[in-house]
Amino acid sequence: MSGLKAGKPHEASELLVKFRDGSTAAQQLAVRQGLGAQKIQTVRGGKGELALLRLPAGKSLAASVSALASNPAVEYAEPNWIYQHNATSNDTYFTNGALWGMYGDASSPANQYGSQASEAWAAGHTDCGNVIVGVIDEGIYYNHEDLAANIWSNPYDPADGVDNDGNGKVDDVRGWDFDGGSNNINSGGANDDHGTHVSGTIAGVGGNGKGVAGVCWSGVKLISARFLGRRGGTTANAIAAVDYITDLKTRHGLNIVATNNSWGGGGFSQGLQDAIGRANTANILFIAAAGNDAYNNDATASYPSNYPNANVIAVASTTSTGGLSSFSQWGATTVDIGAPGSGIYSSVPKSVKGQLTSAYASYSGTSMATPHVTGAAALYKSSHPAATAADIKAAILGTAVPTPSLNGKVLTGGRLNASGF
Repeated sequence: MSGLKAGKPHEASELLVKFRDGSTAAQQLAVRQGLGAQKIQTVRGGKGELALLRLPAGKSLAASVSALASNPAVEYAEPNWIYQHNATSNDTYFTNGALWGMYGDASSPANQYGSQASEAWAAGHTDCGNVIVGVIDEGIYYNHEDLAANIWSNPYDPADGVDNDGNGKVDDVRGWDFDGGSNNINSGGANDDHGTHVSGTIAGVGGNGKGVAGVCWSGVKLISARFLGRRGGTTANAIAAVDYITDLKTRHGLNIVATNNSWGGGGFSQGLQDAIGRANTANILFIAAAGNDAYNNDATASYPSNYPNANVIAVASTTSTGGLSSFSQWGATTVDIGAPGSGIYSSVPKSVKGQLTSAYASYSGTSMATPHVTGAAALYKSSHPAATAADIKAAILGTAVPTPSLNGKVLTGGRLNASGF
């Protein structure tokens, strides 16, 4: 409960309760009645149900968690933390070198501190085959001119008003909005700029003479798991989003390589760590932003990037001159690698007279660094189809370019090299 003492944001009257395997319906009801609580969501069903409860007005959240610690029917109880995306305010648009994060030593234009993605392209590696990436974030403006061709279309649940594949999501054609409870992954309209921006860095269409190019130019498909809304996103919805992507892979055998997680905040959640673990079992990387509050994650944990699961890659932000971005968090043992995150130009939606249209903007943050690594994971998987999540992580970390500003700041001591494999 240290997060509550530190004042970390959470839903004031909501409690996530994980019941033990084998606990009976009567025992679970007794827990709710003892708290005077109402169940508002089954986050994960099955033998050990994970439920979201709403406490009555005035009932202490901390006291309720403490009371449940000794209840034999309860495995754990925790707050419903609130997360925010890890982007800072807009920079001015770049007029030259707008896509420096994609450049390499020998590209034209060149920048040795870019991700080297353009050197992979020059070697003919632009097609990411049938690889799929989950974007757990705000939604995606899926009609964007630089993204539309790379948005996933669900062959197992077409738009017909029926939950054809039985996953509880009716017509999840392009993914699901967990914040709004609908299949509209762009329910935030122009406010889904953050999710659209990270998507462009992963999979902006290349070679079309428009806008930007992502690390994976073509072939890759993006699934949206929208859980961040105007007020941020909750642990309950983050867990549901992670499990949704995992279920799509395990249910249908989809070639999902990673999820991009450019968000953070709140305290430790056993429920979220367990969901990341289930993703690991399904061979899905969980690539996460290190955070934007310029502190050492070794000393003060930042979630979700600090979860110790084997499939987590925690990403710091670097500048176009090779420095650690002034806002970036770091950690010699808890942050893995650096990637371009300052002044990153990518796709965004823009509202013009009430209609959404395609636009571009330069943002900064570890949010912007993370999708460079996610794109690199997809790039690797496309040329190494038998690679496991562990293989891909080892390749990304093993080819990091030693960088003085990252020495002693991240595990690899280096920055992303998307052409290194």
